[in-house]
Amino acid sequence: MIEVKKLTKDYGHGRGIFDVDFSVNQGETLGFLGPNGAGKSTTMRHLMGFSKPHSGCAIIDGNDTWKKHSLIIKSVGYLPGEVNLPDGLKGYEFINMMKGLRGIRKNDTEADKKVKELLERFELEPSGDVKRMSIGEKRKLAVVTAFMSDPDVLLLDEPTSGLDPLMQERFIEFIREEKKKGKTILLSSHIFSEVEALCDRIAIIKDGKLISTIDAADVKHGLKNIFTIRFQNQKGMEEFLDKTSEDKLETGDIDREKAEVVLTIDNNETNKVIRLLSFFKIRSFTEHSITLEEFFMHFYKNDKKFALS
Repeated sequence: MIEVKKLTKDYGHGRGIFDVDFSVNQGETLGFLGPNGAGKSTTMRHLMGFSKPHSGCAIIDGNDTWKKHSLIIKSVGYLPGEVNLPDGLKGYEFINMMKGLRGIRKNDTEADKKVKELLERFELEPSGDVKRMSIGEKRKLAVVTAFMSDPDVLLLDEPTSGLDPLMQERFIEFIREEKKKGKTILLSSHIFSEVEALCDRIAIIKDGKLISTIDAADVKHGLKNIFTIRFQNQKGMEEFLDKTSEDKLETGDIDREKAEVVLTIDNNETNKVIRLLSFFKIRSFTEHSITLEEFFMHFYKNDKKFALS
């Protein structure tokens, strides 16, 4: 349903997106993970047809988004990362303006019913002037207009930004319901819990380049394991480090004063490490699986050291 093919937009000085290439299958939710400035919003804007790429293309449901911009506006639910609303409009007037842009007929009972449902769900009273709305109220208004036509494809750019914790949870539950309906979703975020809760796959973007795509199931079951091992003495630790170097096992922090080593390994190497440790005198041994946040932070610090694909 969503295809991004070698998409490049070069703003100069290393800014932009470069050869970004991914797809989202029908009914799938892909998490687009990266810090601010990594290229998430730029990719989203190209998918909405707001910007012309220097090379490559973005396609939704078979339609080139730049060439079929007006069709994309009507058919895709888009929640921008920054909600900028026009001055001089009340909330209901903004909703009606967006209905016109999306090609929703006046007195469309289904759309009106959906708007009412969304307003109640997110506890928004849209009769006031949009200029005087809080950031959270503006975000809720954007949510209403993104979902009011019940679109099959959703582009959600930092969707819970500005919402309080209660509304964030309510939004996540709402997206879970949309997933069950078979919606195709691209969700851009830098909130790890949000991505883990909603996404089937996760694409990591860094400096405008896609550097890894992983299955969310792999994250939940543990991408890698971290062992923290404290030896009886420093001599034993040094001998162990010599062995890990021979076996090409990845060591992290080393505290020689405590005779402590942190070891990061794939799940399939666990037995190998346990056998190796049986030859050494150990004071303590702890293990835990790497979280998505740890994976991401290690990836950013060490570039492609953790790459799975």
